[in-house]
Amino acid sequence: MMRHELSSEWLGKAGLRPTRQRVALARLLVGDGQHRHVTAESLHSAARDAGEAVSLATVYNTLRAFCDAGLLQEITVDGTKCYFDTRTDDHPHFYWEDEGRLSDAPADELEIRRLPGAPHGAEISKVDVVIRLRKT
Repeated sequence: MMRHELSSEWLGKAGLRPTRQRVALARLLVGDGQHRHVTAESLHSAARDAGEAVSLATVYNTLRAFCDAGLLQEITVDGTKCYFDTRTDDHPHFYWEDEGRLSDAPADELEIRRLPGAPHGAEISKVDVVIRLRKT
């Protein structure tokens, strides 16, 4: 399947209108069929390198729309750095502190036996596992 078709199909399955900017950013995110972790800044840079005229604000707004539509998941590291993951199933991540990079960790090696109970009037909606690494 061609890059344009794959990205348009990805948008279509979420019911998002395929605007020029959305298609261009979707092509960079999923056009090659590979999963990736991006920041708004890295996606903006990749778009500019690809010759796409898109503002950083548009990238942020588009990433938010993709998250709201269930196409991406947002992973926050350090409470300030946000990554957007094209793989939306539950899975753990490695955060490479020295590089500021996020990658998938092997889910089959993670074992969580029990979570604390949620406080009264609340329920657990999701558990994010980010394993921080630094080079030795």
